[in-house]
This record gives sequence, structure tokens and C-alpha cells, in this order.
Amino acid sequence: MGELFSDEVSIAVANTTEYIYYRSSKRIDLKISSGDPIKEGTTAYKAIETKQKTSEFINRSIFGVPYHGMAVPYFEGGEIAGCVLAIYPAFTDGKSVVTVKTDDGWRPIPFHDVQYLEAKDRKTHVISTEHYGTHKNTLQEFEYLLPRDSFVRCHRSFIVNVHHIEEIFPDTHSTLLLLMKDGSKIHVSQSYSSYFRKLLGF
Repeated sequence: MGELFSDEVSIAVANTTEYIYYRSSKRIDLKISSGDPIKEGTTAYKAIETKQKTSEFINRSIFGVPYHGMAVPYFEGGEIAGCVLAIYPAFTDGKSVVTVKTDDGWRPIPFHDVQYLEAKDRKTHVISTEHYGTHKNTLQEFEYLLPRDSFVRCHRSFIVNVHHIEEIFPDTHSTLLLLMKDGSKIHVSQSYSSYFRKLLGF
């Protein structure tokens, strides 16, 4: 099944009461384990209840992160037996700025000006071409909110805007080093290296 979907999509299979298979993606992970019960209000629950294909946005109240789910029920002997799910990141809906906390108040920063985000000291630091601030969202939450054609997670502590990368250098242990346009250097960790290379096509 993994061959049918891109690395952007998480996949799950459930019977009528619990999940029996789950493969997370780098972009979206609902932290499902085999044997976990199907929660009311989820895409899987609705597909099994209605016995029909279901596709909808689910907010963060159930799994802690928002997502867009698509579930297709399957049958055995004419009876509902479970469903197969594709789980997509919930990308920003209509927003084009990140509003950060500054020393004096708040400042909206357009997405295209954001160079990178760093998780440090229990805060998310947003660095743009001219400004700096912090935000209450975690990097994991930002992964689902920022446009995927520009922002890529490259490390457990960093998300970078690919349009602000000046150059990419090889580093030790199959990792990479990014030189940003402002002179900052950011490591691509080993766990994200192959995913990062695939997204940027090199």
C-alpha cells in the first residue's frame, strides 16, 4: 500500500473497532498504534458508521494535530469489515502570515519573508529577513500549517524556507549543511536527510 501513496501521506487500515496497520509520514503523524480503538468523530469512525467513502478536515481536538482524512470502507460477505485511510496534512487555509510575539507586541510576518523556524528553550523562534519573534505553536504544528511548497522540516529543531537557502553542502554521516541567505548555518539531520533530498530533487 505504501507504494500507492507519496511520503507526504500517512496510511492506516482499521477493522470495525480498532486500527490494525499504520504507516506515518514525515509530514503528518497521528501517533496511531496497531490495536488503538477507533475514536468517535474521526474519519475512520464516520466511514464505518455511514458505510461510505468519507473525506473531510478533522481539527486538533482528537489527535492533537489537525489533518485531512480520506477513508474508504471495505466489506466481507456483504458486511462492513473496516476501512482504509489516507491521512494528509492540514495546510493553511487562507492565511499568508505568521504573527509573532515581539518585545513590544505582535508582528505579522508574510510567509515568503520567513527564513526558518527554530525550537529552542521551549519556544518556537521565527526568523525572517528583517524581524524576529516567538510563537506558541510547536514545530510539529507549524509543519501542518505552513505551505509545503516552501517550508521543509530538516531537523527536530528546524523548519526552513527553501527559498532562503543560499547553498547546500555535504556534511558528515550522510547529512547536509544549509547556508541560509542571512549567513546562518543549519544542519539537516540524518533522519531527515533522504526526505529533504527527495523533496528538493537532488
